[in-house]
Amino acid sequence: MTTSTSAEHSRRDFLYVATGAVAAVGTVAAIWPLVSQMNPDASTIAAGAPIEVDLAPIAEGQAIKVFWRSKPIYIMNRTKKQIEEARAVAVSSLPDPQSDQARVKEGHDQWLVVIGICTHLGCIPIAHEGSYDGFFCPCHGSQYDSSGRIRQGPAPANLAVPPYSFASDTRIKIG
Repeated sequence: MTTSTSAEHSRRDFLYVATGAVAAVGTVAAIWPLVSQMNPDASTIAAGAPIEVDLAPIAEGQAIKVFWRSKPIYIMNRTKKQIEEARAVAVSSLPDPQSDQARVKEGHDQWLVVIGICTHLGCIPIAHEGSYDGFFCPCHGSQYDSSGRIRQGPAPANLAVPPYSFASDTRIKIG
């Protein structure tokens, strides 16, 4: 008759370990769908999640349009001339008085970020159009300057500035 000591491994030890491993994998497989169903779906993330935009490919004087929360966002790399013209305007003469400095982030004066929806009836204005080298809404004739401020037309307010921050000198995070 042979006996085994505790230092030797038996088939029973192997079966205990194998059964424990299978039980652990089975538990994780059963819990995984329950945990993952608590995550928001893709449409929810797209509807409100912040987006990051790379500013490096945007040339001076160029404006691009991206979408955040199903809204068009204009990002304009303004020229020195556009900035000087926007700052030369008497704020008191504007229908919705706001300085250019209040509409951009300090140290990043060349970057204008606005929601591209006309404040009159919700149309989408066209960048680099109109008398002020800003935005022009062809539907009813509202004209905004290069700071997104209303200058002419029926629109009652400036183009809105979305919440954004600079992640680096060449990247912004909107939302």
